[in-house]
Amino acid sequence: MATVSKIPFARPDIGDREIAAVTKVLRSGWLTTGPEAKAFERELAAYVGVARAVAVNSGTAALHLALEAIGVTTDDEVIVPTWTFTASAEVARYLGARPVFVDVHRGDLNIEAAAVERAITKRTKAIVGVDIGGQPCDWHRLRELARPRGIVLVDDAAHALPASLHGRRIGTWADITAFSFYATKTLTTGEGGMLVTDNGKWADRAEVMALHGISRDAWKRYTAEGTWRYEVIAPGFKYNLTDIAAALGRVQLSRVEEMAERRTAIAARYSAAFAEIPELEPPVVAADRVSAWQLYVLRLNLDRLAKGRDAFITELGDRGVSASV
Repeated sequence: MATVSKIPFARPDIGDREIAAVTKVLRSGWLTTGPEAKAFERELAAYVGVARAVAVNSGTAALHLALEAIGVTTDDEVIVPTWTFTASAEVARYLGARPVFVDVHRGDLNIEAAAVERAITKRTKAIVGVDIGGQPCDWHRLRELARPRGIVLVDDAAHALPASLHGRRIGTWADITAFSFYATKTLTTGEGGMLVTDNGKWADRAEVMALHGISRDAWKRYTAEGTWRYEVIAPGFKYNLTDIAAALGRVQLSRVEEMAERRTAIAARYSAAFAEIPELEPPVVAADRVSAWQLYVLRLNLDRLAKGRDAFITELGDRGVSASV
């Protein structure tokens, strides 16, 4: 039997610059959170166009810290879409809050504003939008719902760097945003994430809670300008990003537009190839949005197919094409 050449679900785009940056950190003697992580925060904040960024070790950590920073607690409700990864909802449960699931728009699979409006109660603390596949939610409409009611908008932008709505980058639409830098994401640090916001109080809280609730991280304690003394001011978590990961992320950030252009070109080729196949429904990006194309979400018209979704994915795998749901 002939060997099938596999097309992976995702492949990180790592070059010599990334390897050199990581090697430099390994030789520096400082591997954990330090100057690379701090530079990564500054550079990503500047790129997105926000005041503050907090580097962490996953997108889930960024979401958790976001909800904790805005004060989500027991008996609060957090509205989340039905079509998302588990992290979008589970972080609310970490804090004792209740995730309230609402339907998504059939066209772009993003949270549906009308469904959100119906789900709002006096206990609603936050609305979590997820920019599925890299296409932005209708943040303008979500703002109209949230702002008058004092509800915080949280963007799970794990798929959406770089993406934009009405010419404005994702990361600036919601009150607080979480990016993911997992191995399959548009910018990778292997494992990692970033919380971004213009709210200094929330960013300060996230920084402290990301490292055991300690008032000073190791870089601030052990460098010549620092002091060994610190206080534990809250029961925090272990979410800090290493300088090894941050060095990789900084190079990736410098290439983020280049990589996005490549994904956009590939997506266009897919859509052209699938356009005349009635069994398939390619994704459509609204005219006012720019997608990051982290995913190419292809819908199956099952009434036209002789097999179901799972069998379809299995056969793709047999033919060397990796896919997921």
